Amino acid sequence: MPAHAPSPARITDTDLAFQRCINPSCAATLPVDRAVFSCPDCGDLLDVVYDWDRLPVPSRLADFEAKWSRRLDPLCFSGVWRFYDLLPFAPKDRIVTIGEGQTLLRPSDLAARYVGVDDGNLLLQYEGMNPSGSFKDNGMTAAFSHARMVGARRVACASTGNTSASLAVFCSATDFGFKAIIFIGSGKIAYGKLSQALDHGALTIQIVGDFDDALMRVREVSDRLGIYLMNSVNPFRLEGQKSIMFRVLEAMAWEVPDWIVVPGGNLGNSSAFGKAFQELKYLGLIDRIPRLAVINAAGAQTLDQLVGTHRMAWNSGLPDESISKAYYDRLDLEHIRASTIASAIEINRPVNLKKCLRALDVCDGVVRQVSDQEIMDAKARVGAGGLGCEPASAASVAGAKRLREEGIIAPGDRVVCILTGHQLKDPNATVAYHSSDREEFDRVLGSRGVKRAGFANRPVVVPNELDAIIRTIGLYSDPSA
Repeated sequence: MPAHAPSPARITDTDLAFQRCINPSCAATLPVDRAVFSCPDCGDLLDVVYDWDRLPVPSRLADFEAKWSRRLDPLCFSGVWRFYDLLPFAPKDRIVTIGEGQTLLRPSDLAARYVGVDDGNLLLQYEGMNPSGSFKDNGMTAAFSHARMVGARRVACASTGNTSASLAVFCSATDFGFKAIIFIGSGKIAYGKLSQALDHGALTIQIVGDFDDALMRVREVSDRLGIYLMNSVNPFRLEGQKSIMFRVLEAMAWEVPDWIVVPGGNLGNSSAFGKAFQELKYLGLIDRIPRLAVINAAGAQTLDQLVGTHRMAWNSGLPDESISKAYYDRLDLEHIRASTIASAIEINRPVNLKKCLRALDVCDGVVRQVSDQEIMDAKARVGAGGLGCEPASAASVAGAKRLREEGIIAPGDRVVCILTGHQLKDPNATVAYHSSDREEFDRVLGSRGVKRAGFANRPVVVPNELDAIIRTIGLYSDPSA
């Protein structure tokens, strides 16, 4: 039975949506109106599952286009909830939306040439256009809707930045009485993101430690105090993040690309994408599933190590968890912390590891790691093509380039790279890369192993004299100069 299919013996006649443990040897079920984010029987992750046989699902994806004519309806305006029929867990009158999902998919021939695919075949899905500036809003609208369903008021998360920004925006932009509590690690958050959490009024708690430490503590605190947890261990978060793939297909006139390439941190996006395509194929709305590439930063390479080196796999829902335990034990023994300029994916213990293994299985996926040097060079090429992104986003483009060099991606493949966050999420990294100040470069990037700015667009220093300025502009404007 597919992982998303209902288990009739376990549910009542009225349960069109419910939660189910992803461990097939357990498969415990819970009502959809329970705020429990790990299986109470075995402690594993939970899925949101639908009885598709009794739910109204369009016969073709193009039917969703009719929602564009109803843009004054907040649910139709939302780039998540206009696909309500594909994530129908919440009553419509409980949905919390702030206009998320107004994103674009744009080809970039400059990035295509950098990666090594044919012009027109490299497309960038720009999630930086969301209200908080990152893809997290897709998941937060779904999680906040569930929080409203269960009557939650205090909501919390651990964050490297984007999750906290999104949580704070949703609390401050709505009038449902939500109070935001955010846990961050010491020195592990970009100021562009921290500024959002502070500006939007969230209670921000900084602990000594990294993201993995902060996540452990927020889960303990949430359990003790009955606070609603907003990290991607929450399966409703992932339901909202499925919509990124729906919008990609929409922008491609409902044609399935050959590749989806996504940065890998806590592995929520890759898990959500795999679930989205598995469900679409099961419903007969697509005829094939694209391949998935998940890209780690070299300084936070857990997935690449577990899958590529230690051969950990989904194994029909029963992966060999002794592999990940041994790996995590070594991290502890050797005091290895995640370290990368791509702060959004600076995570050593991804909570959605098992769901990502499933997505890799469903999508015939691959995993790679790229260095901070590769990330920053790819980021510069993306920016030169007109879309600014944060460093973690550029891991997708750097990873596509690596896979093209290995011959895994072909020149004629249609490749979608997910840009997860806006350029101004981490402006320090961008300015340092392009700066002529070597001390600034070394302080921000050199300590991360970035040795050169191969595509730097450095400011030109000239005397405060009109003729000198005009002469500089003339040299810049003359293509023969």
